[in-house]
Amino acid sequence: MQHKNFPMSTLRASLLPLLVSVAGTLSAQTTTAPPPLAYPAAARGTQVDDYHGTSIADPYRWLEDVDAPATKAWVEAQNRLTDSFLATIPERPAIKARLGQLWNYARWSAPFKQNGRYFYFLNTGLQNQSVLFVQDAKTVAARVLLDPNTLSSDGTVALSGTAASDDGRYLAYSLSTSGSDWQELHVRDVATGRDLPDTVKWVKFSGISWTHDNKGFFYSRYDEPTSGNKMTNTNRNHKLYYHRIGRPQARDDLIFDRPDQPDWLFDGTVTDDGQYLIITVSQGTDVRTRLYFIDLDNPGKPQIDNPVVRLIDKLDAEYSFVGNRGTMFYVRTDRNAPRGRIVAISIDNPREERWNTIIPENKDALVNASMAGDDIVGNYLQDAHSSIRFFTGSRTDPRDRRDRQPTQPRNPGNIYDDTSTAPIVTRERGQALGGGFTMHGELPLPGIGTVGEIQGRQGDDEMFYSFTSFLAPTTIYRFDVKARKNEVFKAPQVAFDPTAYETRQVFYASKDGTRVPMFITARKGIKLDGTNPTLLYAYGGFNISITPSFSAANIAWMDMGGIYAVPNLRGGGEYGKDWHEGGMLAKKQNVFDDFIAAAEYLIKEKYTSTPKLAIRGGSNGGLLVGAVMTQRPELFGVALPEVGVMDMLRFQKFTIGWAWTSDYGSSDNAEQFKYLRAYSPLQNIKPGTCYPPTLAFTADHDDRVVPGHTFKFVATLQAAQSCANPTLVRIETKSGHGAGRPTTKLIDETADRFAFLVKELHMRPTFQ
Repeated sequence: MQHKNFPMSTLRASLLPLLVSVAGTLSAQTTTAPPPLAYPAAARGTQVDDYHGTSIADPYRWLEDVDAPATKAWVEAQNRLTDSFLATIPERPAIKARLGQLWNYARWSAPFKQNGRYFYFLNTGLQNQSVLFVQDAKTVAARVLLDPNTLSSDGTVALSGTAASDDGRYLAYSLSTSGSDWQELHVRDVATGRDLPDTVKWVKFSGISWTHDNKGFFYSRYDEPTSGNKMTNTNRNHKLYYHRIGRPQARDDLIFDRPDQPDWLFDGTVTDDGQYLIITVSQGTDVRTRLYFIDLDNPGKPQIDNPVVRLIDKLDAEYSFVGNRGTMFYVRTDRNAPRGRIVAISIDNPREERWNTIIPENKDALVNASMAGDDIVGNYLQDAHSSIRFFTGSRTDPRDRRDRQPTQPRNPGNIYDDTSTAPIVTRERGQALGGGFTMHGELPLPGIGTVGEIQGRQGDDEMFYSFTSFLAPTTIYRFDVKARKNEVFKAPQVAFDPTAYETRQVFYASKDGTRVPMFITARKGIKLDGTNPTLLYAYGGFNISITPSFSAANIAWMDMGGIYAVPNLRGGGEYGKDWHEGGMLAKKQNVFDDFIAAAEYLIKEKYTSTPKLAIRGGSNGGLLVGAVMTQRPELFGVALPEVGVMDMLRFQKFTIGWAWTSDYGSSDNAEQFKYLRAYSPLQNIKPGTCYPPTLAFTADHDDRVVPGHTFKFVATLQAAQSCANPTLVRIETKSGHGAGRPTTKLIDETADRFAFLVKELHMRPTFQ
């Protein structure tokens, strides 16, 4: 999202009085060691579990029950201790004030367009939630369509998803409360700004996609939980539905489910021409997918009850729908192409030997692709930063579908699956695009960074996209697809001078010799003498790529004299399928080795030293921090594990945790139990060990990585700690896994994080 232009000189001038006071406050730090902390009592239970003949004690099992009085009392006591500790750090008010300055800038999202209307988000700076605007035409002023800040007094109701109908008349949107993954769908009349009576509940892990008659949309949900804790119950039996405007949810049409496959997830997307419903079938977080579709017959009168056709029914690779021209589907896949390629599949003859590679595999990873105008837009990663390339091919339009006659009866069975490659033809063959596509240009990017959003459609003459880097706040660009002209659409102004900083990319060798890239950002001219406080952040999992992005918090950190380092660990998607698989399942230790090697590189090259080195990661990255701090506690000066998966033996038993077994494995499997037990943070805490100062983070409404993970980890770590280093936990209330958190909570949390680092890394920062 983006930001509004105004004179930088005026903004800088307004900051001078505060900068003077900040510098004066921070220079008076003392390094007197505090007395050892008295941690809240945590009763040790007698729970012992048998895993394939191995007994594993779980004495703090009771902390998994977040609603139990004993757990609530423990949480309150931990928060009191953490609050009192942070309150003694004199630099915190100045840090928070500086964060408020840096955060206070206007930022926009890339617009999406429907029937001439433009929709985009804008946050003027310190609003808790971004506001959705609509512009009815280029020549008229934008107006507020939906302001989620009016839905709660504390900003904890977030707008989590939006989709406009094809005619631009309606907006379907989803709301999330207190950070929960559960969503509730509503429909708003765009012209009047008023909601229709429609309400759809128990939605989770869902998109929203309208049929082109503008009478309804597809979405995915679970059945309403009937018993137990709705936050911690496992989520299974995902279903794809169709909601018709004006009807109650109880009358929604069930489009597709698989009761025999409770772990399958379904996402339904209508093609740009309105002709097909594409159903992407995934199995947990496994990147491998199946691809199904429904022929809707007539976009103006769609037949949603037509049979589901299983186009690709093998779980052998990733298959991602890019676009179509008539009956020719373009699909991005890593089958026989670990770094990705795009194939053309005629749905009239879809056998794999008839697939035509139109964009072959490249040395760079093709992470996603879309269509804009008549082009395929390929988003590549080149050593973990974006490269956007345009491909075009000769076009011959398929025959008008109204003139077709089916050549044989419809059949809901496989078109291509494990057992049969015989095509089932239900339509006359359209004229396919011949030959491959040709790359005819690369988007001129302003530097090494990341293209995030790309908003465009087939047939459109314009495309919007966002660009960001460690030192460039997210800027929105408009690209004229026909004229090939690129222009800034919305640019931010932030209260810092980017020319004072620099980002360099280095490469280092991991334990097994693998070459790993790392971005290092800091003030220019910083001395490499081992004394620089350094924050090392990473993720390393689920094929997720960590690429350059702007953060007001990171600018504040570097203002304080810090270095920010981001290694691209195996387990991510930076170099395609092989890079991901090199850090999953039995090879997960490679991720930890890559991270440890990054720390050792920073120390060897004198960017920092152990007493000055902090590590941070969230979710799977929280697992990363928990694993490396228990494997190499002497290597790090501070550990910041956030909403981490800390109990690798029980994660699959809560909410959507079972879905992560594709990357982790499961303790239910005897062989996988062995390697999970070897690195699981909770089970590898050793009594009598001096662990680095630790501030863990979790939230009481986190229904993705349930807070019991962090609760048990912290209780165990506090009991095992053999030195005076503090072991604390910050437990956010009315918050979840991270998405949709209000700005006030983000600033408060960041101020606490940095205050802890200032104290424990013995920093004497001055904002410059």
